[in-house]
Amino acid sequence: MISPELARHLTETSRRLNRQVGVLLGRDGNIRNVIVGDAHSLTLPDVGRLRGGIGRFRGLRLVHTHLKGEPLTKDDLNDLALLRLDLVAMIEVLPNGLPGRVELAHLAPASADGPEPFERIQAPDVHQLDFDVEATMRALEEEMARVTGAAGETEQERALVVGIVPDDEHFGEMLELVRSAGVAVAGTMRQRRAVVHPRTVVGSGKLQEIVLESMRRRASVAIFDIDLKPAQARAFEDATGLKAIDRTQLILDVFAQRARSRDGKLQVELAQLKYSLPRLTEQDAGLSRLTGGIGGRGPGETVMEVGRRRIRDRIRSLEKEVENLSRQRDLRRRRRREEGVPVLSIIGYTNAGKSTLLNAMTGSVVEAADKLFMTLDPTSRRLRFPREGEVVITDTVGFIADLPKDLVAAFRATLEELTDADLLLHVVDIADPRLDHKLEAVQKILDDLHLADIPRLVVLNKADLVSPAEARVLGIRYGAIPVSAAKRTGFPELIHAAEERLGREKPLLKTYGEKPEATEAGLLP
Repeated sequence: MISPELARHLTETSRRLNRQVGVLLGRDGNIRNVIVGDAHSLTLPDVGRLRGGIGRFRGLRLVHTHLKGEPLTKDDLNDLALLRLDLVAMIEVLPNGLPGRVELAHLAPASADGPEPFERIQAPDVHQLDFDVEATMRALEEEMARVTGAAGETEQERALVVGIVPDDEHFGEMLELVRSAGVAVAGTMRQRRAVVHPRTVVGSGKLQEIVLESMRRRASVAIFDIDLKPAQARAFEDATGLKAIDRTQLILDVFAQRARSRDGKLQVELAQLKYSLPRLTEQDAGLSRLTGGIGGRGPGETVMEVGRRRIRDRIRSLEKEVENLSRQRDLRRRRRREEGVPVLSIIGYTNAGKSTLLNAMTGSVVEAADKLFMTLDPTSRRLRFPREGEVVITDTVGFIADLPKDLVAAFRATLEELTDADLLLHVVDIADPRLDHKLEAVQKILDDLHLADIPRLVVLNKADLVSPAEARVLGIRYGAIPVSAAKRTGFPELIHAAEERLGREKPLLKTYGEKPEATEAGLLP
């Protein structure tokens, strides 16, 4: 761990100065840093990024003095965890300046059971300390690689999902979002505190747990179930070395993956830029350097300022394109109104089965899956039937509680599709234990979008997952129509209820389930 000569030099210097003195040693035994503190503690310097990647230790060990021979402190163990040190050790300074008792700690193997995640070793003096640093660290890193390998290697990013909101259902929804984003969940952690830490989101003890768990699970990302302030995200990343992702950023990532049309990609990019602008700092990609070269000498703009200006320019450009998109959609809606074709817009919480319902009613093949936000780009289908009655059904992006404001603003052109709807088909998962909560969340979004006055019909989807009696009771309670889009049941009642809500004198359909040649489903122009 340390040579007797260096140990004695440290303790003699520490006694003479009456301060703690420490060294950071590399695995080759060479001194990388010398630290001088006060009588009770010392502050470590910035030791740079991680060595060798995720799940690896930094390759540095801290050996320092304690003037009164007190055990390793909580700060010592925090340094061990947060800085990913190989080990941290204390050497007692005797009254004559000679080294006395030795205590060291290193991370315990993942399989070890104990009250704390560290293994402590003590010895009366450095001569009697039997500890092989190199062999121990090699064994620990091999153990971490083995544990991760047993969990299954994957090319996906591995993330720790950190729950701040105490609601279990909210946390479950966050895990579904992570899964929908294609991120491998390496582990989960919950923070039990009344108030979010103003600087690092979680307290120092939980920071330590997160770092240790990320090393054991080979996680490179920490995903929070709340929105983080830019300063909080940076402080957490500085303290842990993990990339911090908040709820809004995760939703934006899911949207970016789902966008297929140019319209969708345009609106996602706009939302992402608005999100990233206040988070652009001087620490990003060396942005504190000044621009140089011919025409760029002198104080000028910093690279950060240039980056911000370019983002603002791009935002203005995208907003103009979105405005043009809004006008084009308005023109199509005006044509639709002139034709007098009723419009039914399918709305609802994400993953309620909206796209499956559209497919079942129109014979379409819109992509649908058991994932959040599978539909991003709005899809419209026009149905024509032999006897009177023609209707347009539009599938829209799913809602979610506390929908990010930037996302709502960016998708304004898409959400405007709902303004001209004659009837909103509000699809709800009848088997969802949070049915009431999600109904309220959608109602709040409709209020925010000033769409609450449009006639609405609640459709309790996935009725095949509950008993017929329960489906009837819930249908009566919410004034809704139970259906199963997957099993294609309950549609005649749905069509009849839609006719009544639309107030048409003649039926929309002769009978649900017309022959394919009598029903035409096609994209609207």
